[in-house]
Amino acid sequence: MEAEKWGRRIRAYRKLKGYTQESFSRKLGVSVSILGEIERGNRMPSDELIGLAADSLGVSLKELTPPEE
Repeated sequence: MEAEKWGRRIRAYRKLKGYTQESFSRKLGVSVSILGEIERGNRMPSDELIGLAADSLGVSLKELTPPEE
C-alpha cells in the first residue's frame, strides 16, 4: 500500500512537470522498467531515489511525500 502511494505521487508530479517515463528515468539513473514498477506501486522507491526524484522535479521532499491518512 505504501509503495502504491509513493508511485502515484511520483507519477503525478512527473506528468505535471512534463517528463516522460523515459526522460525521467534517465534523469534518475534507473531503467524505465524500474520507474514503471515504482509508479504502478509494485516496487517501493529507496530513500535515495525519493530524494533524487524530489530534487529533479523541483519539489520539496515534504510536497512529494504522500499525506498521512
